[in-house]
Amino acid sequence: MPVESTAERSPATPGQSASPDASARPSAAAKPSVPATLSDGAPLRMTVPAIDLRVFDALSTPVRLWNSPVFHGLDNIPEAGPVMLVGNHTLLGGVDAPLLVHEIYHRTGRVVRGLAENVLMRVPPVRELVHRIGSVRGSRDNCRTLLDNGEAVIVFPGGGREAMRRKGEKYHLKWEGRTGFARMAIEAGAPILPTAMIGADDVFDVVFDGDHPVMSPLRWTVEALGIRGNLTPPLMRGIGPTVVPRPERFYYSIGTPIETTPWQDATDLDAAAEELQQVVRKALEEEITALLAERDRDRGRTLWGRVRGAVGL
Repeated sequence: MPVESTAERSPATPGQSASPDASARPSAAAKPSVPATLSDGAPLRMTVPAIDLRVFDALSTPVRLWNSPVFHGLDNIPEAGPVMLVGNHTLLGGVDAPLLVHEIYHRTGRVVRGLAENVLMRVPPVRELVHRIGSVRGSRDNCRTLLDNGEAVIVFPGGGREAMRRKGEKYHLKWEGRTGFARMAIEAGAPILPTAMIGADDVFDVVFDGDHPVMSPLRWTVEALGIRGNLTPPLMRGIGPTVVPRPERFYYSIGTPIETTPWQDATDLDAAAEELQQVVRKALEEEITALLAERDRDRGRTLWGRVRGAVGL
């Protein structure tokens, strides 16, 4: 599997993609004491049992062979201390995001904690599985507690609506009014890493999205379950008319850390969070654009292209 890293980049400041030195972050000693568990019963600290790692290695192998992921910028992840990875949510977020988290663990030893949709936490067996892979209920309290404890957290501000994309919304961020992540990062003094993921939205085409009249019965069912109608999944197709995903390559890029310390003394925290959100959004969109350009010029984007390259054609 090809694994690459981006070159060192310059730091970021408000309104740009730059940042002051990480040593300016508040000392962890200044943080209040934190509980041993989170509000949904998930452990605050977690280690990965060897058996779990072997199971995930086995489960991820077919995806790696089929989608041949490429990783950039993993060296931007700090060795310790609170950090927030902020990414775009793809249609297959349950596949490409865990693959990234798995790679980060193998490369850096850090466990990245995910924030799961509340609907997943309603079923006890699903909740236990979510906890086992390191994710927790997606609440501000849980996110804040993890950051206060020096954990790495991955956040998708667009949430389920960004994942359940409509036609023409590939890799479009749906962040309107979503500033909570920026506020929590400011309060915790945690740097933000813009984290782009490309490829998962290329393995399927949307035949009918959740707004199409044909999807009304499914949308009514979703709403009857107490889930917002705009989270209705689309009808998709992969290879030909089937639901077999196309073997498109997955591309990942973790950008330069954006330090949040310049916003910590702001008198209006809401305005500061809004400004930081815009800085992060711009940085992430630049990472996405760079990955799309790489994808378009990569002859190994498809399985056939990778096979031809392997045999020297």
